[in-house]
Amino acid sequence: MNLDKKAKRTKYNLFVPKKKMKLNLNKQQTYKETKEIIHRLYLQSLRRPTSLIINMIQPLLWLLLFGALFQNAPIYLFEQYKIQYREFLNPGIIIFTGFNSAINAGLPLMFDREFGFLNRILISPITNKNSIIYSCVIHTWFIAITQIIAIILLTIYQTNKDINININQLITTIGISTIIITNISTISICNALILPGHIEFIALTTLLINLPTLFASTALAPLSFMPTWLQIICCINPLTYAIEIIRSHNLHASISVNTEIINANWLTINVQQGILILILINITSIRIVRNIIKYKYD
Repeated sequence: MNLDKKAKRTKYNLFVPKKKMKLNLNKQQTYKETKEIIHRLYLQSLRRPTSLIINMIQPLLWLLLFGALFQNAPIYLFEQYKIQYREFLNPGIIIFTGFNSAINAGLPLMFDREFGFLNRILISPITNKNSIIYSCVIHTWFIAITQIIAIILLTIYQTNKDINININQLITTIGISTIIITNISTISICNALILPGHIEFIALTTLLINLPTLFASTALAPLSFMPTWLQIICCINPLTYAIEIIRSHNLHASISVNTEIINANWLTINVQQGILILILINITSIRIVRNIIKYKYD
């Protein structure tokens, strides 16, 4: 038996290349490939303006309807926050807007798979397949950030009747939203490469990920309102840290890295730890998706 195993191993070793080829990836070429794929994605979006309009209207409806539903809630209802519910809700709607756009980032890639366009891209003289990831993430980021800025302007107008933007708050909001958009976009791309079709993709994102992720966060209610088991799920959810960082920065004149954003009986997280958690999850997601593309399509 041992001789047979050695003979088979020797036989298969003949097909293993003795020398591995190293591709000299040109950064300028990668940039050009990413730019062309982004241009293609933008053309697809412009030819389907209804999807852009719906994506813009949906978060505004959440903001208007939920804000109107709880506008008469007691001002001391939300722990230490002596604010209207609309002000409490706004950071959650901002992050959920970025999340909602990012979770559908892999949908164009899924349609390319089904209609055969992805095969054409892969057999084209493309030097770096990571440009597929970069282009999808950048395209999604641009659309999501546009929606977030529109929500910020609408909220400021409703509150002050005057457009006066705090640059520090805007930079913090865009920075934290970028981490979430990049993270969720890579997960969406991973689903687009693994799932068999767009029906499974939409069912997974809409039914099993979208709304449960929203309600299992502090977007709509503070952590103290929840039972212990739901608090644990919320602390696992990366959206919670992003929402609380933006909420703390918006409700206070200034925050530091030691400002607490999660203060439960069994867990305490500050701003620095929250950002490190988001970055760690982000790096892990990107590496996983890059390996999937490498071993699935090489």
